Amino acid sequence: MRRRARGRVAAAFAAAAVLAPTASGCVTVHGELAVVPAVTKDEAAEALTAFTEAYNKADKAYDPALDAGRVTGALGAINQAGLKSRSITSPDGNPGHRPLELTDAHYAIPKKAGWPRWFVADTDSNRDVDKGADDDRWLLVFVRNGPEQLWEVAYLQILPASGVPKFKTDQDGWAEPAAPDSTALAVAPKNLSEEYSSYLQTGRPAHFAAGPHTSVWRDERAKIAKRPGLATQYVDQPLDTGDYAPLGLTTQDGGALVFFATRFYDRQVAAPGYRPKVSPDVRALMTGEVKSSLTREWVSSQAVVVKPAGAETDRVTVVGRLQGVTSATGS
Repeated sequence: MRRRARGRVAAAFAAAAVLAPTASGCVTVHGELAVVPAVTKDEAAEALTAFTEAYNKADKAYDPALDAGRVTGALGAINQAGLKSRSITSPDGNPGHRPLELTDAHYAIPKKAGWPRWFVADTDSNRDVDKGADDDRWLLVFVRNGPEQLWEVAYLQILPASGVPKFKTDQDGWAEPAAPDSTALAVAPKNLSEEYSSYLQTGRPAHFAAGPHTSVWRDERAKIAKRPGLATQYVDQPLDTGDYAPLGLTTQDGGALVFFATRFYDRQVAAPGYRPKVSPDVRALMTGEVKSSLTREWVSSQAVVVKPAGAETDRVTVVGRLQGVTSATGS
């Protein structure tokens, strides 16, 4: 199943602005008032190379320290927990390591004032078929919180090549960010994490379009909760501050592609005389001992297409989801 395959592949300055010319003709701004591109295309390419090199070193050694400086936010939480777990279950490293290659990169670089600055790298990976319906694109959202910090990847989504929307650009090719509180969109990006968490719990608000990451996932949860001998409860929470803040780009139709994060817990309680099963990967992250219950904490990142305000429908379509266990507790 394609959705399962993708899941494997698997997170203020002074008011006066001081401007310094750069080789590309853009400017480096020490201030928060000037609206400038977040990065040059050459610098974006360097950030992508640095991320890929660090990712490969960490994946080969199963050592989270090797790419800790290149990931943050939702991807950082998922990546670091996964590497920590595998460092325990496979202490000699990754015997099946295959270097990740990210090529054919297209950069969507928004113009904005102040920090954080960010951009999206739309890339082709060596993890799939390069043509036809099976071709995927890796979209990486790079974030930088100040001039002395490294570029880090906060979000990763793997979308079919045909599913990557066309971004709105100005005459110079720079992208347009979707403001967190935008009234030009059917749903403001800053509300998505809370609304999605609410939807998964209650089915409301109802403007999330049916699909594998919405209605189907709610149905799957309901079935799991009814399994005999093992009661499962879910708790969903918004995760939308700091490096988990939503980031979006305006699309050519006036809508936006927005990346945002949530946190959820699933708690399994077994009937008397039974214990929840614990996989080795989860056990490596667990505190306590499973006697009758197991609680897992997950971080989940989503990419959604939001309609422009005034459209015939306010449907929000979840086009991608990447999640991972970040901790576990037995009792």
